[in-house]
Amino acid sequence: MRGNMRKLLIGLGLLIGMLLIFWAAIGPDWRRLIKNATTSKDVLFWSQSERHAGFRMMDRLPFLIKANTIAPGDEVSALPAGEPLPADIQALINSHMETTRVASLVILQDGKLRHEQYGLEFGPKGRWTSFSVAKSFTSTLVGAAIKDSHISSLDDKVSEYISGLKGSAYDDVTIEQLLTMSSGVQWNEDYSDPESDVALFNAQEPENGESSLVSYMRKLPRSHPPGEVWNYSTGETNLIGVLVREATGKTLAEYLSEKIWVPNGMEAKATWLLSPDGEEISGCCIQATTRDFARFGQFILDGAMINGESILPKGWIEQATFAHKQTQRGGHGYGYQWWTNPDGSYEASGIFGQGIFVDPSRNLVIASNSNWTSAIGSKDNEYAARSVFYQAVQAALD
Repeated sequence: MRGNMRKLLIGLGLLIGMLLIFWAAIGPDWRRLIKNATTSKDVLFWSQSERHAGFRMMDRLPFLIKANTIAPGDEVSALPAGEPLPADIQALINSHMETTRVASLVILQDGKLRHEQYGLEFGPKGRWTSFSVAKSFTSTLVGAAIKDSHISSLDDKVSEYISGLKGSAYDDVTIEQLLTMSSGVQWNEDYSDPESDVALFNAQEPENGESSLVSYMRKLPRSHPPGEVWNYSTGETNLIGVLVREATGKTLAEYLSEKIWVPNGMEAKATWLLSPDGEEISGCCIQATTRDFARFGQFILDGAMINGESILPKGWIEQATFAHKQTQRGGHGYGYQWWTNPDGSYEASGIFGQGIFVDPSRNLVIASNSNWTSAIGSKDNEYAARSVFYQAVQAALD
């Protein structure tokens, strides 16, 4: 009896030891995820603790969602150190990061790194999900596809490229109207409503050999004539992604790697989450380091130049960042999947506090990732606080 007890205790000790070794070996990200385990694919309705664990490793959850790799090249574009920001703004940065739950902040001016700071147990080598910041990447790929002669014109009808939309409300919608979210097709983007289009479209089953997205979007009714009314629609950015794939014959991850990630010298591998059909969700969800998000902002600020030539058509960036439509969101206008500001600055913006802010007049780029209390930051007014923060940085630089 005494011998059996001794063997049992030794066995338990070994088991506990192995579990402790496993717990240490899997690393802090997986330990955090296990503590806040979720099996829900509906990120909109994750708790804050689930988001805290999941946003940094969305592309490492194959039981929930898969991703395509955006491969970097061998050469990395340097971010040389610039002059540190004025000392009196550090307290503001610390307060902003704490109150709006910022995981990462990178500030570039004149292409130089003037400030970099991390929170929420995140770091410079980690990838954080972009949400709708990806929309500005997707629209840039449209410009590249036009420059590469894969797309003839922004005046082309969407259904010329996506055959499954023929006979739908999108028959009369141009590519430019998709880019400016003025198709006039009905769409509900209410992140708090589980019955909204943005919550339901990804659960659509594919029909008639078409993708699930096209199967969902072709059923939507018309609310307004094309081009007249602005209405924010992630579904339509997802259609833009389908259009780029159809036009180029490449996945979005491949095309982004070819046109921007490799030639612009992005530092790290990135990923793009996939729909159940295995296609990139082009209105959402690029995972990248914050430095590489900042590099993308600098790339656009510098005219999207590679080896002295822009990858975009002449005048594209000016049109993409011009307020083609006025919105109901804090005085912003809307260009080609970029939010515009009255002072000439413009932004890529994603729910829960992801952003790339570009100010050409100050040669300034601010990239940040966060875990706000809600999708649009309404509970603690984080969205407004971020705008105030951008303005404070501008004033400090002046």
